[in-house]
Amino acid sequence: MRFLNVGHNAETVARFAHAVNGRHVADAAELGPAYRRALAGLRPYAPPGSGVDISHEDGKWADHCRSSGILEDVFAAPRATDGPTRKMYEAHVHEAFAHVRSLDPNLHRIIELLVTDIVLLDSGVGGGSVNTLPGVIVMSPGEAWDVPRYAECLVHEAMHTALFVTDTVYGLFSLTSRELEDERYHALSAVKVGEMRPLDRAFHAAGVALPLMYLQHLRGVTPLDSYTESFREVCRSLGRVREHFSDYGRLLLDEMTRWADAEPLDFDHLAHAISSMEYANYRPVAA
Repeated sequence: MRFLNVGHNAETVARFAHAVNGRHVADAAELGPAYRRALAGLRPYAPPGSGVDISHEDGKWADHCRSSGILEDVFAAPRATDGPTRKMYEAHVHEAFAHVRSLDPNLHRIIELLVTDIVLLDSGVGGGSVNTLPGVIVMSPGEAWDVPRYAECLVHEAMHTALFVTDTVYGLFSLTSRELEDERYHALSAVKVGEMRPLDRAFHAAGVALPLMYLQHLRGVTPLDSYTESFREVCRSLGRVREHFSDYGRLLLDEMTRWADAEPLDFDHLAHAISSMEYANYRPVAA
């Protein structure tokens, strides 16, 4: 499952930065700055030079999303937050980064590379991200969220970003997002269980479910048998429309399906997939 792999994500981000900036990334130290330079040319607001910029419901990113109709369900009616609430949210976000680092340093390296801006809202609807604003994620914590739940949301949206960048560089599907709206190209969702969704959204939902299951496993939470079987059915559903994936997309789908078919689920293999050089390299076929 190379889309979870730290080396593969670094390689993909380097190709993304090269395509946008017009020059190769010299070394690992240059990767983050090159990625951020690329984002500066693709978004209305540049990312910070390093680290994560956190804003709230009255910030520039919230204003942009509302005025552009982005993530309308998330930005529909956030409650105004006061100073103490904002400090609490921000502290939990920083604790979430540290929590992920303590569980898997390489997974932390991926989210630290990809996430540049976080918008925190009090609307209780979870989170969101879109492919037109790479690096920007929205988090809307529920009242009962603890640090692991913040971490799951952070990883969830970061992996959406990883798939956005991956799709930009390699292409995941043989049809456009608009074409995939056709019901002929729908598959089961791993989030909205039992619901058929456009292929790109269904694949995203399945892909980001993997690191969440992995985080829960590391914390000693065993996946419910019902969810495990549901996830396997999602993979089978995606497999039924496999011909509409690109060659690279089929590679990712097949890796994910093989893992899902194992009994029991092999979380040691997920750890290996995140860290091993085995999954780090991919050579695209020239058009």
